[in-house]
Amino acid sequence: MAFSRVKRKLFPERFLVFISRTVPQREMPAAGWRTLFLLLLLLLPVCCCGEEECVLGLVGRPVSLPCFLPQLLTSVNLSIVWRRGEEVVLWSVWREDGEVEEWSVSRFSTPEDASLSGNFSLQLHSVAASENNTHFSLVETSGGNSSSELCSVCLQTAASFSTPLLQREESKHGGGEAVFSCESSGGFPAPTLSWLINNKEDPPPGAVTTITTPLPDTQLFNISSRLTVNLSKGGGVTCIVENPKLNETLSSSSYSVTRSAVQIRASEAMWIFSTALCVVVGVMVLMGVAYQIHLDRIHKRKKHDFQKLQSRGYKRRSPDKEEEEEEAMKPEEEEEEEKEKKKEAMKPEKESEV
Repeated sequence: MAFSRVKRKLFPERFLVFISRTVPQREMPAAGWRTLFLLLLLLLPVCCCGEEECVLGLVGRPVSLPCFLPQLLTSVNLSIVWRRGEEVVLWSVWREDGEVEEWSVSRFSTPEDASLSGNFSLQLHSVAASENNTHFSLVETSGGNSSSELCSVCLQTAASFSTPLLQREESKHGGGEAVFSCESSGGFPAPTLSWLINNKEDPPPGAVTTITTPLPDTQLFNISSRLTVNLSKGGGVTCIVENPKLNETLSSSSYSVTRSAVQIRASEAMWIFSTALCVVVGVMVLMGVAYQIHLDRIHKRKKHDFQKLQSRGYKRRSPDKEEEEEEAMKPEEEEEEEKEKKKEAMKPEKESEV
């Protein structure tokens, strides 16, 4: 895509070629040709000068400012400068040996094959909202002197807004009056916000309060609005955020009054159900813990009783062994007593013999 500056440079040559081919060849003095050429130059701005071509860039995303100049491919030691207003943002030199020297601000660059393709477009790696309506121009330099502009393009910036967040609040005054709030953020430029009642009616005068807040760091905008209105049963509202620069329209619709009441009841029922469920689960957990403690106590008691029974059985087994030992010793004692009795019985017999 060629720009107006380029058109101004190429148009006279093409137009003269066209005239030379279509107009019959007639002798004309040099002064006449010079006068015709000057007349064409005077008429050229009227024919070619329109609005300067602009490129729309999205904030935070890359964008390319197009500039195609195939006629520069035959230049030797080509040197170009891209300017943002009066500030130089990129300077490039293509030498005969193929070496390229380039200096630029970190966010700007040109295609690596510019000297081969004729594409000298300026590439921005990230668009800032502050660069809205900024003019960029490409100038060819020779020996440190600048020539006329070869390309001129303006940059316009835009950013999408978030989906409107629409909320309904109960009015402090009561009487069926409802308050709706609508918020959207992170867009550029400042949008327009409007309300619709029942998808067709505009709010009454004085019912809407809208505030647009610019963010100092990014220059993006946040917008918020409040609508106070009396709604009939089953009515609803819609919040609409428009960004004409992006041809973008975002909207959110509120719940009707009837549906809102149903939702309130449903939420209350859900809250009661969740509370009851938590209580039941808590009681079951406590019962489980108590039952486990009871089982532990029973187990300890049984273990203790078993140990007692074992100790009593040992004591009972010990007296039985003593009785058995005594019974085993009794025959021996009786035999010894009988032997002593026999000895005593034999003593009188011995004495009588003596």
